[in-house]
Amino acid sequence: MGKPTETDLYPPVKAYLEARGYEVKGEVGAADVVALRGEEEPLIVELKTGFSLTLLQQAVARQAVSDTVYVAVPRWSGKPGWRTFKGNMGLCKRLGVGVLSVRVSDGHVQAHCDPVPFQPRKSKPRKAALLKEFAAREGDPNHGGMARETIMTAYRQGAMKCAAYLAEHGPCKGAVVARETGVARATTMMRDNHYGWFEKVETGIYGLSEAGRRALE
Repeated sequence: MGKPTETDLYPPVKAYLEARGYEVKGEVGAADVVALRGEEEPLIVELKTGFSLTLLQQAVARQAVSDTVYVAVPRWSGKPGWRTFKGNMGLCKRLGVGVLSVRVSDGHVQAHCDPVPFQPRKSKPRKAALLKEFAAREGDPNHGGMARETIMTAYRQGAMKCAAYLAEHGPCKGAVVARETGVARATTMMRDNHYGWFEKVETGIYGLSEAGRRALE
């Protein structure tokens, strides 16, 4: 079976809405689908063969006519398809747009979210981590938009301080490095050796590895 068209989506969507008591008509004004039930707000559905910026723009434009606006797209295929669909559904929720999926093979329609005002749930742990990193980072060492693997974090800044101290003074106790550099978790950093810059000389004493020397250079 080839890729479904927008007109392939219309019969299942029409049947789905009619089963819920709506009178349904296609291509009314600028809307792909308009459904009426009693004195309720018009229900509008925009049909597309996949999520796109155009689809979202059309759905938002229809909100000037009604608060009850849905988009309908073919049902996803496989885990990658579900992940993409889920991400786009999250965006639709933020826009106050409902989402329908259509399984064209048998006409099954599923409503995944309804068009209701979006109330974002804030994550206190994420906010705290963001503010902690902001406060701990010295200066502004990064340019917005950089590749993630090149970001200078507060952790990396602390590790660099430890590496620089060892390069100048040779192997030292973790407590000494922490005291002299001001990096409170110096011992843990050197023990965990996340970047491969440190090496354990003996119990509680760490030195700079060859990778650490290259990093400083």
